[in-house]
Amino acid sequence: MDLHTAGHRRGVVAAPHAAAVEAGHAILAAGGNAIEAMVAMAAVIAVTYPHMNQLGGDGFWLVREPSGRLRALMAAGAAGSGARPELYREAGLDSIPPRGPLAALTVPAAVAGWMLALEAARAHGGKLPLADLLAAATAHARTGFAISRSQAECTAYAASGLAAAPGFAKTFLVDGKPPPPGSLLRQAGLAATLEHLAHAGLDDFYRGDVGREIAADLERIGSPVTREDLAHCRAGVAEPLSVELAGGTVFNTPPPTQGLASLMILALFDRLRVRKADGFDHIHGLVEATKRALSVRNRYLTDPQHLVHPPGRFLERAFLDREAAAIDRAHAAPWGHAGRGDTVWLGAADAGGLVVSYIQSLYWEYGSGCVLPATGVLMQNRGVAFSLERGALNALSPGRLPVHTLNPALAVLADGRIMAYGAMGGDAQPQIQAGLFTRHVGFRMPLPEALDHPRCVLGQTWGAPRASLLVEARFEEALVAELRAAGHHVEMLGEPYADSMGHAGAVLLHPDGTLEGAHDPRADGGAAGL
Repeated sequence: MDLHTAGHRRGVVAAPHAAAVEAGHAILAAGGNAIEAMVAMAAVIAVTYPHMNQLGGDGFWLVREPSGRLRALMAAGAAGSGARPELYREAGLDSIPPRGPLAALTVPAAVAGWMLALEAARAHGGKLPLADLLAAATAHARTGFAISRSQAECTAYAASGLAAAPGFAKTFLVDGKPPPPGSLLRQAGLAATLEHLAHAGLDDFYRGDVGREIAADLERIGSPVTREDLAHCRAGVAEPLSVELAGGTVFNTPPPTQGLASLMILALFDRLRVRKADGFDHIHGLVEATKRALSVRNRYLTDPQHLVHPPGRFLERAFLDREAAAIDRAHAAPWGHAGRGDTVWLGAADAGGLVVSYIQSLYWEYGSGCVLPATGVLMQNRGVAFSLERGALNALSPGRLPVHTLNPALAVLADGRIMAYGAMGGDAQPQIQAGLFTRHVGFRMPLPEALDHPRCVLGQTWGAPRASLLVEARFEEALVAELRAAGHHVEMLGEPYADSMGHAGAVLLHPDGTLEGAHDPRADGGAAGL
């Protein structure tokens, strides 16, 4: 499959798994619009990339309409009604466990996001039946698919911590061991769920037969999420955050996502007026902007109902000017934060002017690890972001939204192009977005080259926590030496293309109406158009 494609007139899609790209392309060929193609891709990748995402996760959309209006579709699941600090303390815990039933404490809202997105699709001429959109995902779940390199490596890394989670070993291991790449994985329960939803409607996931089965299995394994919690789940529409840069206006999702951090990094770096790609000033500037943006995020980000200030306060020119002026252009500031997270980013655009940036996730690899037997749904562990401490910024309480590393990006560029882009990788998502944007938009690097280029990430993406500046093996030794001399704790990775550097992608609508798409050589997908 091609990693890059351009010159299309009808539509284009990009995704980290080839099966998702094929599904989106097929929907466009059948006359579907970009949103319908995205729902089909989201369903397929939930089946074929289960270490990164599934129906038991959350999702966030940025949709740019032909009129130019942008909307954020927010599908974040709240903490269950039984998710109280006492539940964990009575179990002898002083923090929320990352795996198992007590980690499966938030309602999965991704499917609610699909529902809201399909309402938007119909408003823009979408007419394809839901059964058509879910057909490819159902087939892959029923007949099986070849396990990707990424999934095989992730399973081998994480299996020991996941094996005890209900349903995990039966679903994803073979004789108790991680299967090698290319092995066939079938998910009969998930196939039956998708087939049922195709005929009963997506609402059934929350308020019908599927919702009843999900709730019964969650109660059986000891999760604090109830059927009433599922019944109350709805996705919502929000105004995106935005910031103006020299190259155009960039948009991202509001809290509880870390879209604010992604915008801040770009805005701070823009103020540094760096003239050359991939020299010390570029890499050091991005890293130092990242530290300042993530520091704001860590002090501020929470459920939108509990915010102390409106997020736009941190995107005001005066605030950004002060933050940029505080960056030392020659020396690294101290840093000790390390985060974690996995996800998938997908993009789609069509000739009608719809441009879609979408991100879907379970949080950690395989989320909570809990696979519900009646439905095959794999539950996320997004609730691990909560604290059991009273008065904490993100203190656990029923109905509260956890913070999200997820954040899809979209830019209206000064040259007339519309660019949807994003990446997986926890704390790395804003950093990878910034690297891609500055190379392609700021320094005019061709899109496939910008995606292929050696990356660096401050702290953790997914895997064991670190607080170092991680760099791929293709980084120039002289640049690494400059970074170390400036005080950066550089850790060289062994791989030239490392999964821990994230999977990024982008789709573009050009002023002449042509469409372009590309995805990451570190992933298992690509791009296709017509």
